[in-house]
Amino acid sequence: MNKSWNEEYKDKWDQRYKEEEYVYGKGPNLFFKEWIEKFKPGSILMPADGEGRNGVFAAALGWKVISFDLSVEGRSKALQLAETQDVAISYIVGDLDQLTFEPASFDAIGLIYAHFAADQKSLFHQKLNEYLKPGGLIILEAFCKEHLKLKELDPKVGGPAELDMLLSKEEIIADFENYDLLMLGEEEIVLNEGKYHIGKGAVVRFVGIKRG
Repeated sequence: MNKSWNEEYKDKWDQRYKEEEYVYGKGPNLFFKEWIEKFKPGSILMPADGEGRNGVFAAALGWKVISFDLSVEGRSKALQLAETQDVAISYIVGDLDQLTFEPASFDAIGLIYAHFAADQKSLFHQKLNEYLKPGGLIILEAFCKEHLKLKELDPKVGGPAELDMLLSKEEIIADFENYDLLMLGEEEIVLNEGKYHIGKGAVVRFVGIKRG
């Protein structure tokens, strides 16, 4: 029987995270680090947290972290990383559409390379919006549409191969229309995150505060 897109996507990440090394490194994403350090710790939701590098960093700053991801292999490595850093995180394995939290239950959401299926990403963004408190913070970095041509030139930079999984400023504005923007822009950056984010990439960066 042929596997569904979601099953194949999950298998991809389980296989990647089975590798012995931390494939995106153990340190936090630099954009996430820059912004999360500016805010008083509270509760933070970390979708697509993979091997936990960003959730563990937030926990070390005093945030109460709930991470989740498709991959049980990612969870295992994230919990190992948390133990080595002497912090605790909660980590749930599953699809976002299978998970339910109370509305307005988080002070922040970190979306770092949290790429979803093209037909689901706006729905997922809207669902995440419901989980954030008024006055809550979103920090997002993801590959934008312009990234695809850079990936074709240098596959080591990583990122989705499907254009519609990539994001744009216009999609961010539409999906998070009830936010005051602290920053929103697209730019080219040089990535050095483990072995799967190496080289020049094109990203969209968004930091916003949810209006009441």
